[in-house]
Amino acid sequence: MSKYVYSLFCCILISSCVSPKEILYLQDAEQYANKEISYSNAKILPNDVLRINVSALVPESVIPYNKVSSSAGGMSVELMQLDGYLVSENLTINFPILGILSVANMTTQNFAEFLKKKLEDDGHLRNPTVDVRLINAKVTVLGQVNQPGTFNFTEQNITLLQALGYAGDLTINGKREDVMIMRDEEGVRQITHIDLTSADWLEGPYNFIKPNDVIVVNPNNPKVKSAGFIGNIGTLLSVVSILLTTVVLITK
Repeated sequence: MSKYVYSLFCCILISSCVSPKEILYLQDAEQYANKEISYSNAKILPNDVLRINVSALVPESVIPYNKVSSSAGGMSVELMQLDGYLVSENLTINFPILGILSVANMTTQNFAEFLKKKLEDDGHLRNPTVDVRLINAKVTVLGQVNQPGTFNFTEQNITLLQALGYAGDLTINGKREDVMIMRDEEGVRQITHIDLTSADWLEGPYNFIKPNDVIVVNPNNPKVKSAGFIGNIGTLLSVVSILLTTVVLITK
């Protein structure tokens, strides 16, 4: 009986083991060192909130074109979002004086250039400076991470590893070979799977996160096997201890 219990204990431990090859990130990263990084700005999407600031040599001339005054530089992100320009489902915003403007197929940089040209060509302002920023960018990280949730970011570009860092990194139960990313590409949902133990994805389109991406970290095989049976090593040891105690009492 004791041999049977011992064998069962060993089998459970073996099934719960995770090899180093399954938990180490970017195991071939050296092959991708000293490579040029390609940055790209995401296109503006419905429900994005834009902060648009127009400036010129004569400050009074731009007052009608600014929804948020330059004195609001110390405002929190939450207040700026309330005073920002919400992009409609038709990819338009309602801009002062100019009315309805389309932002379809534009990045924030593209739209800043478009707006500057329109203000000049239509005779509104002379040599204005236009700054456009996305102020409600967010990424959602779910699954086997230490702090799942939705995280806001203000950087123009953040990497997949940075996004996972916001979520406190993967737990030991996260399947590093199968991290799923869901992304909206021009109204079409795209789904891909990333192997974090390799570094080949660093040169692909998913190295940088885009606003509204959803990252799902799937559980690894030991976690799946233990689900509903033995949740952690503490419970495992308790079960084995009870079994061994029972065997000792019976065989006395």
